[in-house]
Amino acid sequence: MELLFLGTGAGVPAKLRNVSAVALKLLQERGAVWLFDCGEATQHQILHTRLKPRRIEKIFITHLHGDHIYGLPGLLGSRSFQGGKEGVTVYGPKGLKEFITVTLSVSKTHLQYPLNIMEIEEGILFEDKDFIVEAKKLDHGIDSYGYRIQEKERPGPLLVEKLKEQGMMPGPYYRELKEGKKVVLENGSVINGVDYLGDSQKGRVVTILGDTRPCTAALQLAEDADVLVHEATFADGNEEMAWEYYHSTISQAVDIAKKSNAKLLLLTHISSRYTEEDGRQLEAEAKQLFDNCVIASDFLEVKVPLQTE
Repeated sequence: MELLFLGTGAGVPAKLRNVSAVALKLLQERGAVWLFDCGEATQHQILHTRLKPRRIEKIFITHLHGDHIYGLPGLLGSRSFQGGKEGVTVYGPKGLKEFITVTLSVSKTHLQYPLNIMEIEEGILFEDKDFIVEAKKLDHGIDSYGYRIQEKERPGPLLVEKLKEQGMMPGPYYRELKEGKKVVLENGSVINGVDYLGDSQKGRVVTILGDTRPCTAALQLAEDADVLVHEATFADGNEEMAWEYYHSTISQAVDIAKKSNAKLLLLTHISSRYTEEDGRQLEAEAKQLFDNCVIASDFLEVKVPLQTE
């Protein structure tokens, strides 16, 4: 599980930062990528990475401001032209379906894969045997959502040494035992994988918030998160401007991280007024408030480790 930032700027594209998009790479977990927001030129940013658009199976849009959605029609169309056949589900606020369908219709873009558009409300959006995705409405000028991606509890490690003590050396049975299944050996004896697994591993939590002022929903979504992605459009000292434009300052984002007990804070949606040198200074100031904090830059990749690592 890794996060790949494709755009970390706010409002308009800039030389230093493109507009909002972040990919959650779940290649080992499900062979797929989930994309959160898709600002203008997101597909251009993808060209500079190893990410394959055909791997994108879900797209979560936080809100319908242009710097978060203007790249979506192009990406959907290019994915089809590049041979993507597997279906895609796009989640987002009311109005998203009209935006996508009208744009594709007017441009005569015909997708070669099924597209499912789900206009959301607060609650559980998706759940399978491995993950739960929950959304809550944040405090912004238009409907803006935050997403909590929670991995379910993972089976414990296979106790290889214990198996070897029983005379069972590594082989094809190990995979089934790792899954907690029973296997029948050639001599007829039965081994239950459950008896050879260590303690289960707590699943990871990644919280990705859309544009927002500090609010209760942000705290709830970020509770005990392994990684919190929070906007920090303005530097400290600009609280009034942040409030007026429904955004957050760095220290306000840090406050959410501390109160929610998040382990790592990744700050994004940085105003284009800040230079690269400004960014280094802002990160230094942020670290004084919360040591495990990084101001994300375009193409930053962050691994979300298992809690045992």
